[in-house]
Order: sequence, then structure tokens, then C-alpha cells
Amino acid sequence: MPSTGPHPTIHLPGVTSHTLQPRKGHRSGEGTLRYLRAGAGAPVVLLHTVRTQAEHFRSLIPLISDHYTVYALDLPGMGYSEIVPGASYDEPAMRAGVKRFLTELDLHDVTLAGESMGAVLALTTAADLPQRVRRVVAVNTYDFPGGIARSSLLARVVVSGVLAPGVGPVIAGVEPRAALRRILRGGLGDKTALRTDYLDELLQVGGRPGYPTVARAVYQSLPSLIAARSRYPEVKAPVHLIYGEKDWSRLSDREADRQLLPAAAFTQVPGAGHFIALERPDVLADLLNAVA
Repeated sequence: MPSTGPHPTIHLPGVTSHTLQPRKGHRSGEGTLRYLRAGAGAPVVLLHTVRTQAEHFRSLIPLISDHYTVYALDLPGMGYSEIVPGASYDEPAMRAGVKRFLTELDLHDVTLAGESMGAVLALTTAADLPQRVRRVVAVNTYDFPGGIARSSLLARVVVSGVLAPGVGPVIAGVEPRAALRRILRGGLGDKTALRTDYLDELLQVGGRPGYPTVARAVYQSLPSLIAARSRYPEVKAPVHLIYGEKDWSRLSDREADRQLLPAAAFTQVPGAGHFIALERPDVLADLLNAVA
């Protein structure tokens, strides 16, 4: 059964919340997927970052919903999607959730727009479903060693603790507001872009039964996100790579992806960090709307 728990506290005008139920005779690990929907037109599917959820795109959705039917997905086990005991949260498992979403809703001509972990999943899903995916917008791909641990000393300490044997699950279940706020702000050029009500929402989700296990598993999955880079050359759809000038990735990381995707368009956003959807949704909206 879908896990019970709190309900979202952020309500967006013109945006409705839905759930995709597990398939009849579903495979182990499949659960209910929650998503937001708004607008009309060709579909754009938004895939969020590590430790966030569909509301990560709250400022982007109203900027593009006049041009697209917008779907913002809570990735498996995250946000308000079902937490399935024993489920995997490595890249192939999360990609399977995205593919299930596209196929069960029978979406075609899809623009996949992902940030961070969501950017990796957008690329690998496009490689698997070329008949459904029209275009990929990959923002700050999270496919390099270290990841969020590069943002600050506090992030390195917390992530190392979460991954540590024995004490890791305990540390994953302790998430002080001040610490989460500081870690997330380490991914922003404009620190004011992390709104208080969104931080409250993330902390509420972090209190769901089983969520610390999911959070730890996601951090443990970084090697699978790095390994997924080998799939990038298989992407047939046009790709636009976007990086914040102050993203955690290094120039060598970005150039490595450009070599794997030599035909991709490339944009660097001055002054922006890892969470461009929070601080510069206008940049993403202009890019998406220009080719709607």
C-alpha cells in the first residue's frame, strides 16, 4: 500500500497533484509516483535534484505552462512518491521509474528537463526511449565524484557521516534545519533563492517514515550516476547542456560531458550555482519556450 504521511504544504495556482499507481502485477520496488501537472501543449517532464522534490520547479512551472503540459515528477521514494521497503535507488532503478511514468501516461514528443541527478536521468531515459523523447535539457549533470560534498566542509562532513557504516542510518535520520539550509545554500549563487516555505516542505518530507533510508541510498548511488555517463552517446534527441558558473562540477567534468555529447548546445549561466531552477528559472523558461 502507498505509505501514509504528511501532505504538501506548498500549493501552486493552476497546478494539480496526481498519483500514478503501481501496475497490476508490478515488479518488486514499484510504488505510487506522485507528480504535479499544469498547462497545455506538448509535454515537458521535469526531474528534480538530490534531496528535493517536484516543488523544486515551483518558479519554473508558471513560466512555461502557457507553452507546455508540464509534469513535475517526485522521483521514486522522494517527495511524496511511495517509499517501498527494500527498493533500490541506484540510477537504473530511478530511470525505470521515469520510463514507467512516460510509458504509462503514454507521453510522446516529450521534452525531458532535469537538474542534477534529474539531468542524468533525463539523458539515460532519452537513450532508452528515443521514440518518445523529442529533446533533453540537462542542467548541472550530477555525474562526477564528490557531488554535493564539494559544496562546503559541512556538506562533506554530513555526507561522509551518512555514508559511514554503522552510524550512517542514524545520521541520515537527523537533519537539523540549520544544517540543511546551509548545505542547500551552498548550491546557490543567490542565497536568497532558497525560500523558507520550501525548506519547511523539504524538512516535512524528510520526516516521512523510511525517508532517511531513501536519502542514504541516494547518496550511495553516486557511483551509478557516474557510470551512467557511458549511456550519453546513445542519446538520439537534441541535447542542451546547462551549467551554473558556480556549479560544483569542475571545468574538466563539463568538458568530459561535452566530449560525450559533441552535438549538444551549451550554456553557462553567470553567477548561478547548482540549483538553477531555484535561482534562475527565467533562463530555463526562455530556453524551453523558444522551441516549444
